Amino acid sequence: MKITIVGTGYVGLVAGTCFAEMGNTVTCIDIDAKKIARLQEGHIPIYEPGLSELVLANVRHNRLLFSTDLKKGVEDARVVFIAVGTPSRADGSADLSAVFKVAADIGKHANGPKLIVDKSTVPVGTAARVKELAQAETEHLMSVCSNPEFLKEGAAIDDFLKPDRVVVGAENEEDFEIMNDLYKPFVRNGAPIYNMDPLSAEMTKYASNAMLATRISFMNEIANICDAVGADVSMVRQGIGSDSRIGKPFLYSGIGYGGSCFPKDVKAIMHTAREYGTEFKILEAVEEVNKDMKSLMLRHIVRIFGEDLTGLTIGLWGLSFKPRTDDMREAPAITLAKGLLARGATVRATDPEAIANARELLGEEVIYMEDPYAVIDGADALILCTEWNEYRRPDFERMALSMKRRLILDGRNIYPASLMLQHGFERYGVGIPPVRAGVKA
Repeated sequence: MKITIVGTGYVGLVAGTCFAEMGNTVTCIDIDAKKIARLQEGHIPIYEPGLSELVLANVRHNRLLFSTDLKKGVEDARVVFIAVGTPSRADGSADLSAVFKVAADIGKHANGPKLIVDKSTVPVGTAARVKELAQAETEHLMSVCSNPEFLKEGAAIDDFLKPDRVVVGAENEEDFEIMNDLYKPFVRNGAPIYNMDPLSAEMTKYASNAMLATRISFMNEIANICDAVGADVSMVRQGIGSDSRIGKPFLYSGIGYGGSCFPKDVKAIMHTAREYGTEFKILEAVEEVNKDMKSLMLRHIVRIFGEDLTGLTIGLWGLSFKPRTDDMREAPAITLAKGLLARGATVRATDPEAIANARELLGEEVIYMEDPYAVIDGADALILCTEWNEYRRPDFERMALSMKRRLILDGRNIYPASLMLQHGFERYGVGIPPVRAGVKA
């Protein structure tokens, strides 16, 4: 099948590459000529495990093309995906200006019937507006399908190639047949394709992310209570996660969620609720808890050292919002670094992939280093922000000898108390009993 995907960001590039991997001819379109030129040269703009190899392989076999020519892309394809950004506005609503412009342009360039697929995360009712805008520009029949993505950054290729489910929101059997045929190679393991109306498909995407964000904030609230009463949230997680009605995923406490999806989608669905005269009270609390958790380790630092951190050196391990991605959007490390710098601390930081993006967001006040051990040489404290595998089993003996104070603030609860005790570290986590000066509290 010939497919065109408009937008070469995270979703568009992953989707286009994976469709090409299944034998389709895919043209990825973007208005950024420099970005397209770099993609044509084999430079991948994002870090995602396995993506670079698949892009290069499919480009080599002429199944994956990159272009700025939207007109030709629309004319050549029966199915055109919209995968452009939908960032949050100040009021929390999704900015759909890029989606709507692409919709109108598809209509202008249509040379026959087209199935337009909303792959971007869009509020309920967007498919109808996309159809209206496209149809207004052409006499050819325009139909629109909602096909939300459920990709986890750091595992996006596997998620797309082997999905848990595929959601298709369409209005007629022909469109369902096209979409189901397109996805058949991805669901050979028996994963379901759920055919539904576009409104329900749009809501499914937001409801999924809202539920996952709620589980994270719920566990962080449990962690806060565990801190207060002396319980261990990791044991609580095992206890409740074993309940088949609850399950284990997304029950880890930590210093908050970030990224391109959860923060934006939580705001957007709350805005949609307000637009329709109702409130999403649970999500208001979810968002407030998440905001508060991003400052938890900063509060620990201030409690230990005081408000004035002048003369102190604090090391940060991990900058991206989660492992296996270079995405810094809404990352807790941003809140921590800014808070530490504002109080006079010297901040050193490292990350396997996100240093370049961190520089753009935090500037040069932060000292960036490739070597994690250089970050903590002579440091007064280490804050573990992102649980990259590289940080899970470091050389604690070397750390103990190089740090000025053996103080670790474990924002992801990955360091066992036994190792902290063995090497004489103070350790504070999120809802787990602290280790203080070699004595477990």
